[in-house]
Amino acid sequence: MYTRQNRLRPWTSLCKIEVFVVCLFLGTVLYFLMVFSGREARSSRIKYTTLTGFFLQDEPGTDPSTFDYTAVNFGLINRTYDTDAQYDPERKKTQWQRFDRQVSQLNLQSADNFQYKILYIGRHGEGVHNVAEDFYGTLAWDAYWSKLDGNDTVTWADAHLTDKGIQQAQIANKFWKAEITTQKTPAPQKYYTSPLHRCLATANITFSELELPDTQPFIPEVKEFLREVNGVHTCDRRSNKNYLHSEFPPYVFEPGFAENDELWSPDVRESDPDLDARLKKLLDDVFTRDSSSYISFTSHSGAISALLRDLGHRPFRLQTGGVIPVLVKAETFPVSSSPTSIAA
Repeated sequence: MYTRQNRLRPWTSLCKIEVFVVCLFLGTVLYFLMVFSGREARSSRIKYTTLTGFFLQDEPGTDPSTFDYTAVNFGLINRTYDTDAQYDPERKKTQWQRFDRQVSQLNLQSADNFQYKILYIGRHGEGVHNVAEDFYGTLAWDAYWSKLDGNDTVTWADAHLTDKGIQQAQIANKFWKAEITTQKTPAPQKYYTSPLHRCLATANITFSELELPDTQPFIPEVKEFLREVNGVHTCDRRSNKNYLHSEFPPYVFEPGFAENDELWSPDVRESDPDLDARLKKLLDDVFTRDSSSYISFTSHSGAISALLRDLGHRPFRLQTGGVIPVLVKAETFPVSSSPTSIAA
């Protein structure tokens, strides 16, 4: 018998086919979007350039061994900018306020694949391992003592700050307070630190009790790749995550941060090319994910040297507790095309 149910069956089947076709189409579109998005992410890279002429640390004549950033306004050069005529015609603004306007203008006028950031790169204060190396001498330190956890009087595995190192961080803190108040120096909008104890402690002392915007509090993100040259030296072997969290509860650990140190090796010391590649990955991660214009890195001598190489900056070895600001231009472009030499 040809019933109403029989009459509806062809239409029901047709609807099922249409739904299937629509789902198949949407699934195909989604797949190709994912594929091409992945290809785009994998087929682009970032070129970094240091814009010179803004800080004394950029200048070949500035001696890193005697340079004191606290005596010269972080090294910001006293000069005019293109934006001064409109922003500060009567020259009542501070040098940092005018510099900040210049950086803002660079970002506003640049193409979408360009961005400009100021990196405040700081080295940790003096650590017990620094004192031990000075005491034994670099040759003996590298050959023997650096491979031990310590001697009869002190432990330098994941080295902590000395009293002098704490004082150096306190000097930085006092300087920051004065700069923010008197010079209107922009405070970092985001903070990143090495996972080694001496850097965590340096950042904590340096940026504590500053007058910061409520929207940009001091909550550092701990980045594994911001650590010192890796391997062999026990001072560069980090403590476990639970211990570090107990020491610095407000800090945030990046996603995937392991409980135990999985990067340090007792037998192999990281080479300069590998170090440069690691810090380049860190820069790419930060510049891709973080829209902040002012960013703080608290790190180590070797790692900072690699950062500066990746940024195209002149060599500038920081003393313990030292800071170097760098104005960076980052250009993102497809791997298949060559980097352009035309400024944004």
